Amino acid sequence: MRSYRAPAKVNIFLKITGKRDGYHTLLSRFMLVEELYDTLTFVPKEEPAFAIHGDFSCSVEQNTIYKAYLSLLEATDSDALRALMRSHAVQVEKQIPAFAGLGGGSSDAATYLKMCDEHLGLGLTTDELSKIGSAVGADVPFFIHGFPSANVSGIGEIVEAYDERPLSLQINTPAVEISTPAVYKRFRQEFYKELSTEEAEILAGMDSSDVLEHYDMERANDLFRPAVTLYPQLEKHIQDGWFFSGSGSSFFRLKEPS
Repeated sequence: MRSYRAPAKVNIFLKITGKRDGYHTLLSRFMLVEELYDTLTFVPKEEPAFAIHGDFSCSVEQNTIYKAYLSLLEATDSDALRALMRSHAVQVEKQIPAFAGLGGGSSDAATYLKMCDEHLGLGLTTDELSKIGSAVGADVPFFIHGFPSANVSGIGEIVEAYDERPLSLQINTPAVEISTPAVYKRFRQEFYKELSTEEAEILAGMDSSDVLEHYDMERANDLFRPAVTLYPQLEKHIQDGWFFSGSGSSFFRLKEPS
């Protein structure tokens, strides 16, 4: 069976727009980082239990790939899917750091869903796969769509392609494992603010290169300051011209011309 790439992403900007059903709503520009990716493959196995082969610190039950399997099974009740996962494991060659704001777990989950749909001929539409993936994580629908650049809003379920030139980015990921729920909690407690409709319209229509030119790290990402207060060791990695992806811990900037 062929291998599938699960690319990373960065958040060019991430702004909180409000609250809905206990979740924060947001507006964010997601951009794929094609050169940084995990590789997923179905490989034969003998034991019938669901198996993931790869360098993961979590249990199988906590893994986003397993959660994607359960969500897909609930949506399709597919005997072929059950049979596939009894006879095959998911082998993952990890390159995207975990807990780093680069969407590795979400990308793995989305790629697994697309692998199953293609291999089993489930015939699911992109919107159907996105709905299934949204039960796993807020970033999964973006990776299901696979747009190089997109405005993502709501609680992650609204994904709109943004037509622009892909940027060549340099990424620095400190060895700091960030808890996204903890960062959102700190934001809610100490930093809560909502993006105005006017600024939302401006950001949604602004090329990513212009955002990086006219915004700084803190203005571009509402989660930056909460993350740093929770994880002060990030302070030593803050540099001019760099930006913060998601809830961290990764920083990125435009690559300098060689």
